[in-house]
Amino acid sequence: MTMTIDRRQFLKAGAAGTLTVGFSIGLAAGNASAANVPAAKIVAKDQVDAFLVMHRDGRVEVYVGKVDLGTGTRTALSQIAADELDVPFNRITMHMGDTGTTPDQWLTGANITIQQGGGELRRACATARAALLGRAAERLKVSASDLVASDGIVRVRNDPSKSVAYTELIGGGRFELKVNDKIQLKPVSEYKVIGKPIARVDIPDKVTGRFEFVHDVRVPGMLHARVIRPDDIGANLLAFDDSGARKVRGFVQTVRKGNFLAVLATDEWSAIKASRAVSANWGAAQLLPEQSTVFQTWRQRHVAKEEATQKAGDIAAGFAASAKRLKASYEFAVQTHASLGPSCAVADFKDGKLLVWSASQATHSMMDELAGITGVPRNAIRVVYCEGSGCYGRNGHEDATADAALISTLVGKPVRVQWMRDDETARAPKSPPRAMDFEAGLDAQGNVVAWKGDFHIALNHIAAFKPLDFPLLAATDIGQSKPGNWVGFLFQNAGQPYPFPNIAVNTRHISEAFFRSSHLRSPGRIENSFANESFMDELAFAAKADPAEYRLRVLKDARGLEALRAVLNKAGWQTRVGHNAAGGSGDVMKGRGVSYVRYNNATTYVAAVAEVEVQRKTGEVRVTRICVSHDCGQIINPDGLINQIEGGVIQTVSRTLMEQVNWTRARVTSVDWASYPILRFHDAPKVEVVLIDRPNEQPWGAGEPTPTAIPAAVANAIFDATGARLRSIPITPDKVKAAMAQGPARA
Repeated sequence: MTMTIDRRQFLKAGAAGTLTVGFSIGLAAGNASAANVPAAKIVAKDQVDAFLVMHRDGRVEVYVGKVDLGTGTRTALSQIAADELDVPFNRITMHMGDTGTTPDQWLTGANITIQQGGGELRRACATARAALLGRAAERLKVSASDLVASDGIVRVRNDPSKSVAYTELIGGGRFELKVNDKIQLKPVSEYKVIGKPIARVDIPDKVTGRFEFVHDVRVPGMLHARVIRPDDIGANLLAFDDSGARKVRGFVQTVRKGNFLAVLATDEWSAIKASRAVSANWGAAQLLPEQSTVFQTWRQRHVAKEEATQKAGDIAAGFAASAKRLKASYEFAVQTHASLGPSCAVADFKDGKLLVWSASQATHSMMDELAGITGVPRNAIRVVYCEGSGCYGRNGHEDATADAALISTLVGKPVRVQWMRDDETARAPKSPPRAMDFEAGLDAQGNVVAWKGDFHIALNHIAAFKPLDFPLLAATDIGQSKPGNWVGFLFQNAGQPYPFPNIAVNTRHISEAFFRSSHLRSPGRIENSFANESFMDELAFAAKADPAEYRLRVLKDARGLEALRAVLNKAGWQTRVGHNAAGGSGDVMKGRGVSYVRYNNATTYVAAVAEVEVQRKTGEVRVTRICVSHDCGQIINPDGLINQIEGGVIQTVSRTLMEQVNWTRARVTSVDWASYPILRFHDAPKVEVVLIDRPNEQPWGAGEPTPTAIPAAVANAIFDATGARLRSIPITPDKVKAAMAQGPARA
């Protein structure tokens, strides 16, 4: 007898007999329908009731506009709420990103979920707690200052026998209070769960296969759709023939609006077969630049504006006084998100209202975008967040959401759209290429007396974050917007963190990118920091100084110095001047590199040391170990923070060594894991982390800072091993061999 069992059944069976503790995500995605979506509630961000509902049984439901992209923020935000409310952590149920029940706290991104979203939640909870103490004071006939709260119970400080529970004070009711932005927050000394390594609440269900992603959403009467798009960039739909698709069992209909073409079927596989059976006649493509000369082309693109990102002293006088001048140029390839699973969304248009299940990191902004694409009024749209297949920037989630919403409004039925691998890799928005040119002057002692940088970046050419910050494919297909790019704040970290006497950093804003561009993790900062910290290493070499000591010599920020010293200690840094000529006479050369970054030159401090092995014959690089020190102020959950740092390291090693989008003059040819390879498990480096906790300081972000320090640390380690400078990302074996063939650099 043959027995068929799917992954989820198998994992559930494997977990039999174990105790799994998890949290409800507020919506059973696998049984999703308009009938069981939670009822809409007050969502005004200035109201306490937008954030909190306290039930008579002691449960506390917390509502935040931020979403958990797999980063552990569901757990960390629950810790913040539990401590500020004085309720047990295990009574918190967190709801995230549902536009019908959560306040609009801006998108989840920009590295600010804890800093901004957590701060807003904290003030709402503190306001609620103060109100509860006030009610308890009236009930117990004492002053509020004589009361203490713990585990949802308020007691008289000097007579604990006198008490009242939160449930008696408000259970099931509303606060009807505005959030007090100046409310006194709880002192650090009274924290019970903030700062503790509480295990992420989403992991047990993910390990056992019970967690329900957006891909699992099912709605009664739902159809499956596939959007048919041209391989060639910018080609228009001239005509199509769906006679072959009509022969596919399960085919329902074909939908077209302008260049938007899709097929619908009763099941996913039928939709796939039907889409492949449609014959579409596409027009000419928009020509892309030659990939081999992309950086020269990028430097020659039309500049919409220039601005001084960083300026100090007199740069001309600094160069005039220099004993030695150096120049170097750096490049960072076009990359894509390459999420491990394809994007997916479900939409249900009924009775003039549009309900969407989406993995978008900007569900509230999606309402504006969907209104423009579908014609449905914004106040008739609801977007319910369901976790997807990863994000770290604006990938295909919003596109799939728009696809599903547009089709559903056109056919009047619930529709599920799941992208294919080639959609996710080739069609999702890209990071733009980057070119960075430097010149510096050193005095006779090797000190920097002049630093000049020119950064060629994509232009932030949309003034607001609503609608979404890049044109969605569906909007372009129907002629609602033009192809374009929006990648904001790419100038951040163009200015370097060292207080040199004469500095001139210039940003050239390119008016249009080649591809539809959007944010990719640590946008701009990762490229800018790679260039800055690589050039800093070159200056140390020219000054005949140890690269770590050279940085310590000029860095003045006390927290930055502590972070740098911490990582050097963790790595067991051994001082050496110049590249490691003794890195190995055999086939494997070994080296170490260091880098230092303060994110946006304003928040989180990160320092990294990378260790590499370079194959002399093949040029292959393996990153064996990376040490990171991390100071993001107050730490909410150290375990979750380490998860973020480790993940950031591994992902960025992949981006540093192998990731780049390839294309012809007409189309993207990176369409799968063979043509867009990423780091494999066996190549992941050992990651060691030093956390610097500052509980009395503001918490800053942790998702984006670490990646900014990794590419330069790796490139500098390769120089230490081989004497060859690698100034272009990704650092492929061919580039390494070519650099080594030129011979070791000389100071």
